[in-house]
Amino acid sequence: MARILVAEDDQSMRDFLALALNKKGHEVVLTTDGGSALEALREGHFDLLIADIVMPVMDGIALALNAGAEKPDLPVILMTGYSAEQQRAYNLSSLVGAVIAKPFTVNQLDKLIDGIV
Repeated sequence: MARILVAEDDQSMRDFLALALNKKGHEVVLTTDGGSALEALREGHFDLLIADIVMPVMDGIALALNAGAEKPDLPVILMTGYSAEQQRAYNLSSLVGAVIAKPFTVNQLDKLIDGIV
């Protein structure tokens, strides 16, 4: 299965993602902001980055831009509960594999991941 980096500042969403991804057999590394996620990307190999758009230190869009510059083959899924932020992410279609609107189901997430990794 995939080694997935998750960048999400909300504890309950991090817990949900960890549970759902681990249940599918993925190895999951959790971070709480874009800055720590970028550090983790620089220190290890990942098959997928899943990031919230609205986070402290560095938002998910800035993280995706940095990830794309440093690891251009790394697929990225962005998450957001804000429609304005969702539109910003769609403008990055060359860097972002998918944008998923919160709230979402485990099945929706699984379908996205299966189509990317």
